[in-house]
Amino acid sequence: MPALDDAVLTLPAPERVGAPSAWALLPGDLAALGPLRGDPERLFSRLQRVADWGAEGPAVGKSARALLAHTDLSLPEIVEAHPSADGATRCVLRTSDGHRIEAVHMPRATRNPRVTLCLSSQIGCAMGCTFCATGTMGIVRNLSAGEIVGTVLALMHRLGPRSGHQLTLVFMGMGEPLHNLAHVARAIEVLHHQRGVGLSPNRVTVSTSGLVPGIDQLGALKVRPLLALSVNATTDEARARLMPVGRAWGLAALKAALLRFPLRHGEKILLEYVLLRGENDSDDDAVRLAELARGLRHNINLIPLNPHDATALAPPDEETVQRFARRVRALGCLCTVRDSRGRDVRGACGQLVQDPARAPRPNPGVSAGGTPGSSPPRTR
Repeated sequence: MPALDDAVLTLPAPERVGAPSAWALLPGDLAALGPLRGDPERLFSRLQRVADWGAEGPAVGKSARALLAHTDLSLPEIVEAHPSADGATRCVLRTSDGHRIEAVHMPRATRNPRVTLCLSSQIGCAMGCTFCATGTMGIVRNLSAGEIVGTVLALMHRLGPRSGHQLTLVFMGMGEPLHNLAHVARAIEVLHHQRGVGLSPNRVTVSTSGLVPGIDQLGALKVRPLLALSVNATTDEARARLMPVGRAWGLAALKAALLRFPLRHGEKILLEYVLLRGENDSDDDAVRLAELARGLRHNINLIPLNPHDATALAPPDEETVQRFARRVRALGCLCTVRDSRGRDVRGACGQLVQDPARAPRPNPGVSAGGTPGSSPPRTR
């Protein structure tokens, strides 16, 4: 597994250089591209409202096609779909420069049917957490805002839902979202726009391994999502061993950042805790986890490790999981045990990974700044 270089915590991840993605443009950006016959908000809606698309995607007129000629109109292509017995589908998508990313489509058959999409924010990940398969890839590059929005639109078009009112997003796939906050924030702003998908920020959750400056920046966003923190250990020594990011920011610094985080009425911070046999599943760990949560409006979400070939760590048995949960609840915490979906198709938390050997050769289009490269428009 690649060792975490502390520099990745402060240096930007590589990005693809090229034409700006049309999928990350707001109406004002479309208006700034040049003369357009018609309303830029109407064009934005045509691009973003999947319910109005035809079988091949959005239909735009000649004037709009000319306006968008110098933008990237390619959507990430779904090249594999692996249905799980529990109804989830692990999807592999190919970017326009040939890289592969993963997302998970999780419908819920309730009175008001909803779909949760688990999204990636990067190709690979720089954080190197010892229990996560994605960390074995290292960091390849950031996904752009257009690629993130494009992932959502491509999945909605292929698998549903057609409307944003039935959609929930969780940035819990490949990558560290706060290592790519500018693109993640822009994607959320575009998906929130009422002339497009119209997604409420209360139905978007961003999960971080604990980049404290990024937590503060997330809290200041104009369109601010919900926050989840991947805790996974209750002492600084154990956390630094399991999650190298813990070498930079200890638990005290993390809690201070959570206490500073602005919460809306009724909002809670999700504290995610991957349970690892013999590592962080003792009664003492339960007591320390409850102490970390004290004073925070929170929900502790316990996640028994989803095994994969990239780690020797193992989940505790069910009795230990339930005992840990009861102990945390007895100490006054709201605590749930996650029912991980897609495990049988390698789509559960911590299992998403693509073989770096399958990635395309490095090309001049990858650098430390910019946006994804161009490809022929595919509008009609």
